[in-house]
Amino acid sequence: MSGSGRGTAGSKGRSDSSTAGSRGRSDSSAAGSRDRSGAASGGRLRPGVPFVVVHVACLTVFFVGWSPVALAVGVVSYAARAFGITGFYHRCFAHRAFQVSRPVQFGGAVLGAAAAQRGPLWWVAHHRAHHRFTDRPGDPHSPRVDGLLRAHLLWLFTPANQHPGLQGVSDLARFREMRLLDRYHHLVPLTVAAATFGLGALLAGTWPTLHTSAWQVLVWGFVLPTVALYHSTFAVNSIAHRFGRRRFATRDDSRNNWLVALLTLGEGWHNNHHRFPASARQGLSRLEVDPTWLGIRALAALGLARGLRNVPTWALAEARGGQRTDRADGSEGQLGSEPRLQSEQPAQVL
Repeated sequence: MSGSGRGTAGSKGRSDSSTAGSRGRSDSSAAGSRDRSGAASGGRLRPGVPFVVVHVACLTVFFVGWSPVALAVGVVSYAARAFGITGFYHRCFAHRAFQVSRPVQFGGAVLGAAAAQRGPLWWVAHHRAHHRFTDRPGDPHSPRVDGLLRAHLLWLFTPANQHPGLQGVSDLARFREMRLLDRYHHLVPLTVAAATFGLGALLAGTWPTLHTSAWQVLVWGFVLPTVALYHSTFAVNSIAHRFGRRRFATRDDSRNNWLVALLTLGEGWHNNHHRFPASARQGLSRLEVDPTWLGIRALAALGLARGLRNVPTWALAEARGGQRTDRADGSEGQLGSEPRLQSEQPAQVL
């Protein structure tokens, strides 16, 4: 395997242009080389067959019925895989908001891949491009540049967004297991689908009084949560750049949207995030519930995460006081840069 045995998604001592806050370099593979005029004009769209199939499969819910067990499996499936996207793909990998050991990094990547939103390198490359060119040409999904529908969904199917390359994610690509997972990302959701089907079959055969079946648990435990995860995640790119409130006067259209935050474990506090993208915390007040932040804190308490980065004290105080502010902390620099944030706890070697 490439890289050291203690490699982390947020390891110190390596300056990598792949972070959203890297300065002075353009990411030609992830964004700079995109033909934005071609994308905006509605070039060829290539919807993936699995993506279409899982959407159509939602209709089978009218034939399989439901049960409390199937519903419970669906809730757990949604929450766990959502944390794989929000906690690991987004805050840990894309922004290096906290550090983890190499095994935890891989485990988090597998959990994120289970959401069927492709591999970690592909996901992170596009998200870093989004922060580098937010709501400007080069942003893979901007309602301002491309319109709401393309920003929400159609950007996924443009040829220019299929293969972003590894230049923008070299910090992650140096790990062989991350490259393999990215290449064979489809195996993880297929395994999850098979596991839910097997669980349903086991329950039906062992406890028939539960009134469930293999197909029912597959639909409620995999199909419906997967589609819900697609569109809740996509809503951060579209809805949270068009509808909601702006606490900070960032140089983009990001907004705080409570409904999107509810569906995405706290990712909908998007204006906060664009003001402090390197922070592991996005909900800044008591009313801005951020389950992902609580999950990251739990990982830290278990010794599985370290070096959690928080927002400046003044921002927390003003947010809790319900004040809207345009204040900068002096480190904002050029567009897309990430302020230097204080770690919540000293970095430790796991």
